[in-house]
Amino acid sequence: MGNNYESHSLHFINYDIVINMKIVIASNNLHKISEYRDLFADTDIEVLSMNGVGIDVNPEETGTTYEENAIIKAEAIACLTNHIVIADDSGLEIKALNDLPGLNSARFAAEQGGSKSANQTILKMMHNASDRSARFVCVIALSNFGEKTIVFRGECHGTITNQETGKQGFGYDPIFFSSEALQPFAKLSKEEKNLYSHRSKAVSKLIQYFFNNKIR
Repeated sequence: MGNNYESHSLHFINYDIVINMKIVIASNNLHKISEYRDLFADTDIEVLSMNGVGIDVNPEETGTTYEENAIIKAEAIACLTNHIVIADDSGLEIKALNDLPGLNSARFAAEQGGSKSANQTILKMMHNASDRSARFVCVIALSNFGEKTIVFRGECHGTITNQETGKQGFGYDPIFFSSEALQPFAKLSKEEKNLYSHRSKAVSKLIQYFFNNKIR
């Protein structure tokens, strides 16, 4: 199992650093891969998809936490390549719904027939909710870098809107109002979202880890 790398909360880092490596993202989700490429844009890290390195597997996520699922995916793919691998597990947790959809965020959207329908279902479930607080969570697992898999956690807090707002982003972005950005995620540009998102905060900790370990 992995070690949890503790770090203070960071916004997306803009160090003047050069990291020469290739990293396989344990996902074929085009939105997610594009987001990672944007997040690593200020480094010399080359982001590769599983398809790009000839890997066609879909590890079963049997964990009970984001950390466990991210580690399962990262270690499964790491066995199939010599490249460094990162995998993440993420979800939207809504307080009034007992932190649902949470770990099952992707599955919930699929079961509802897509993100649009899932967002509408959540808005209906939240119709009479007085507490609309929510958070996005992302945990990244890093494998094939050292002896043990290491995890990095990022969170962003906000509230569920009363209706879908904005046309940027993907997934649950149109119903999440960021308390830091003071905007719904779906109204932010990619560059703006990368200052506040749960994934960007986890990536910032990952880059800080590389920086601290003099991977430059």
